[in-house]
Amino acid sequence: MLARILAGMALAAGLFVLAGWAGALIPRNNDADSAAGPRADGVEVMVETNGIHTAIVMPMVTQDVDWRQDFPGVALARGGEMPTHVSIGWGEREVFLDTPTWGDLKIGTALRIAFAGGPSVMRVASYVRPAPGPDHRPVVISRAGYRRLARSIRASLPDAGGGPRQPLRGVERGDTYYAALGHYTLANSCNTWTGERLADAGLPMGRWTPFAGGVMRWIEPPATPGP
Repeated sequence: MLARILAGMALAAGLFVLAGWAGALIPRNNDADSAAGPRADGVEVMVETNGIHTAIVMPMVTQDVDWRQDFPGVALARGGEMPTHVSIGWGEREVFLDTPTWGDLKIGTALRIAFAGGPSVMRVASYVRPAPGPDHRPVVISRAGYRRLARSIRASLPDAGGGPRQPLRGVERGDTYYAALGHYTLANSCNTWTGERLADAGLPMGRWTPFAGGVMRWIEPPATPGP
């Protein structure tokens, strides 16, 4: 009986992985012109990944969006310099707030997330002139697309009632965390959230992107500089 249960779990996991990759291959917004625009009239954002989690890196302030109004804490100086960009990602509350490394992930927490999911939080970090790279891929979107992106991100936050948002204590020093809307599951993961937000901005993206690679396959890495 135990062997059958384990075999069934392995089969379910394999089918989930296959479905996740298949979903990421099905395109939406496949017309790049829907979001891309001339660099002079567009906004360059980055999609970042650590191989498991993805987030969106954006200018701290543009003529259309000022993230300091949403997250005042990100405007603090880092190493004597004022941050130029903000990174915003969404994820499972206990993992973001109480799990410093994947090695610290409790078995009970992993099982709960796998079978029931959990509440979500938003992780906000600030950067000073982040450099493009394989794990920080830049893409230019139109100003209209960027405004849609900002609205979509803000729609994942509960109403602050006109006052400042109260940060939560998390595991990464220098980052801030805030209560977010939505229930985290394996099917509705941090990468699903990133893919949905980028699609809302008009960028080409897969229909369902539960894995980091499913998001990043739609964002071209920066060109390697010549010798």
